[in-house]
Amino acid sequence: MGGTVKRYDIVIVGGGMAGLSAALYGSWLGHRVLLLEREVIGGEIINADKIENFPGFPDGIQGADLVAQTELQAMKFGMESTYQEARAIRVSGENRLVQTNEEAYEAKAVIVAAGGAHRALGAKGEAEFEGKGVSHCATCDGAFFVEKPVAVVGGGDTALDEGLFLTQFASKVTIIHRRGRLRASETLQERARGNPKIDLLLDSVLEEITGKGCVEAIRVHDLKAQSSSLVAVAGVFTCVGFEPSTAFLKGLVELDAMGHVPVDLNMQTSVPGIYAVGYARKSSVGQLASAAGDGVTAAVAAHRYLSGLKS
Repeated sequence: MGGTVKRYDIVIVGGGMAGLSAALYGSWLGHRVLLLEREVIGGEIINADKIENFPGFPDGIQGADLVAQTELQAMKFGMESTYQEARAIRVSGENRLVQTNEEAYEAKAVIVAAGGAHRALGAKGEAEFEGKGVSHCATCDGAFFVEKPVAVVGGGDTALDEGLFLTQFASKVTIIHRRGRLRASETLQERARGNPKIDLLLDSVLEEITGKGCVEAIRVHDLKAQSSSLVAVAGVFTCVGFEPSTAFLKGLVELDAMGHVPVDLNMQTSVPGIYAVGYARKSSVGQLASAAGDGVTAAVAAHRYLSGLKS
């Protein structure tokens, strides 16, 4: 690490809705804010075809549009951003030093909104067919499966939303869920059950993905019947959650067994001046609106913390 360390009031790690909301409020409250994002600002929601449950948009809004508007609003108040990956955070008195893959930044407060990575199914052939029929994004890859059968694994809002979107392209969408009941909202469940292109396989587990060069079929195990069968599909979309991207916090703040960060009502971690929001924190409900609320709460808490340091 060479050169002069750049100083900010608040450094935010992660540019999803939680991070963007924190950046917006932190900047609006008059602080110099830097947002660090390792991949793409907006995170997963950039791929959402239509978001219908975010307050203020009764007709829904595309994920990319929501991200663009929020980012522009934060920039209006002075937010700075850069594409770098946080590798470590060190504490020295009132200062928190955020080391990235390129340089280091000093701040008085840090808000961790690092999100997570797609959780693997653990099915045989999953890694082998990644990018060859196995996908995590229907918006990105749905058009490759025009008039072809596909499978979606998962039972939450994301899985059903992806499945419904895929019916625009695929000849058939088989949604596989290991439990007897779906976890998705009633609205999405009703739409899925009412769509003639969708088949629901409950109490079922995807055991294996097979094919020659690309996905051709999957082996599904029926947990009730204790039997397995082959289902012909050209694509598999996995929607079974995320693993929090918090490994860089080990040894600094408390983490639970899953890697989530326990926080108080102000989103503060076990270390004063360091906050965790969105999927990075323990007990997040995993909704877009709640992630935005986390970011706002952390930014206001950081503002009060910084004001206390100056008094």
